[in-house]
Amino acid sequence: MRRSAALLILALGLAGCDVIDTVIEGLKHVHEVETDLEASTGMKPEVGFDWRNGRLARVTVTFPRIDDKQPIRELAETVRRAVGKHFRQTPRDIVLGFSLGKSPAGTVAQFIE
Repeated sequence: MRRSAALLILALGLAGCDVIDTVIEGLKHVHEVETDLEASTGMKPEVGFDWRNGRLARVTVTFPRIDDKQPIRELAETVRRAVGKHFRQTPRDIVLGFSLGKSPAGTVAQFIE
């Protein structure tokens, strides 16, 4: 019973601050960015974000593979536009990444721009 009361008090306290709203809004923006980038690139990325002291510190966009059809600078600009369009704040940093998957030993990923 005490545990339930403590959780209720904690939930009411958090509801009064912007923490819950920030997380809910952030997840909404993440979904929007993922959908936008999937439509424009054909690959669905994983998008994450980091808020610090009420400020959007970092957005991380990780694609499942390197796309040989689109130059990296063009992809970076596409990501920058999608993040800017859907998040209300401009992040201090945007991190763009690619999953190389499981590759055999001695395999080297080459990137040609």
